[in-house]
Amino acid sequence: MQRPLWKPSVALAGTLVGVLSAAACSGSDAATTPTFPTWQNTQVNAVSRTAVAGGVVAATSMKPDGSLETVALGLRDGKRLWAYPATMAGRLPGMGVSAPAVVETSPGQGVVVALDPAKSGRWNATLIARDARSGAQKWTRPVHSTFGPQRCGPYVCVSEHTALTKARMVVLDPSTGKTLWKLPGISEVEWSDPGRVLLLRLAANPMIESYELKTGKLQWQQPIEQALGPGIDMSGGWAFGATGDNLVGYVAPYTNPQTKKVSTFGLFSVKIADGTINWMRPSVVRVYPSGSPGYAPVVRPVDRQGAYGGFARLDSESGRVVGQVTAADVPGSGWWLAFPDRMDKLGFLKHDAKGTAFDLVSGKPVPVEGQDGWSFCVTDPKPLPLRGQAPGFYSTAAVCEYDLATGKQVKGAVVPPPWFTGSQDGWRLWRDEKGAVHAINDQTSTAPGMYG
Repeated sequence: MQRPLWKPSVALAGTLVGVLSAAACSGSDAATTPTFPTWQNTQVNAVSRTAVAGGVVAATSMKPDGSLETVALGLRDGKRLWAYPATMAGRLPGMGVSAPAVVETSPGQGVVVALDPAKSGRWNATLIARDARSGAQKWTRPVHSTFGPQRCGPYVCVSEHTALTKARMVVLDPSTGKTLWKLPGISEVEWSDPGRVLLLRLAANPMIESYELKTGKLQWQQPIEQALGPGIDMSGGWAFGATGDNLVGYVAPYTNPQTKKVSTFGLFSVKIADGTINWMRPSVVRVYPSGSPGYAPVVRPVDRQGAYGGFARLDSESGRVVGQVTAADVPGSGWWLAFPDRMDKLGFLKHDAKGTAFDLVSGKPVPVEGQDGWSFCVTDPKPLPLRGQAPGFYSTAAVCEYDLATGKQVKGAVVPPPWFTGSQDGWRLWRDEKGAVHAINDQTSTAPGMYG
């Protein structure tokens, strides 16, 4: 079974600061086993992705009454710094709960930008920027409808009026809220650095476009149809990830309810510098859980009749297959995918029963005894009981470690693999199935995780 793109699950946790070893140590091993700073915060129920900058972690948390709040935690210790009520106004359920945007304004200092409930009846919400550490308000901007704020380099990008014909994206100074430049239509930030931002322009002919951040000057544009072919419909969902010099994008299939036709879908890569297409893999679906499209894409081909093939791990640089399990080896049904820390094996997890496992490089079966794999903690997630929001939002998914020989969860496993968590400046963050937020500073090199 594959987890649907539009149905991610999970939550976040409370405050325990300590230092845990990366591996169990006993006897003389204790002297050589590395230890890393770690923390967990069980006082929150994070339902969005986390955003990190300026020494602060921010997330959208759900309170017991179903209302949302923006929560800021210290990156070094996980202690709660502040929280304020949050809302969503115009965000689509398939996109998941929006996270705050955090922008570093100077070393160790930053601004958290989030959507608060409206202060007046004329608007649906208020975009508010706060000092990342103190929570002191810096500026506000009334909002009719939006997908939520995003960091774009040193600035804040917001698509606003998204439910109206006059939709636009504005680029704001994080310290003052001043509008620096704007674009018509709806855009989403897929990658940025201090000088450039790559946007997904959501339109009849969706494109990836590169803009100079300071001036808003268009640098290049690449229609997604150029990479995958005609018939693109973004309604099925999308995901992007970048490593090195390239942006890798995934567009999911969508079945038009009127025509019953399936839209064009697949994976592709473009050069960040000039938009040149590096490679394309049309007619493949991304599988879940798996790594970011830009770091460790795992896909299944789908033929014209809608039949699934095997599983393939792709090299994000070249698009070449670096390992695969053939369709003939895929077990019947009732399984969930599970990958080990290094993603060098593919496991088919059967809960409370014996599963199967394959070496992903050779494609050969391996003995399932002694094989562990990370898979979704919850396979039948329930929609979040959000107050005053459209139904159909799910929390960001959590993964748990399983013994593939028994199908049972491995107890005591606390650190999911880098392909899931990603890493930023040596820190890795994730939420567990109860919604607690966890962090470890194990100096893993910077890379995107499953959620980009």
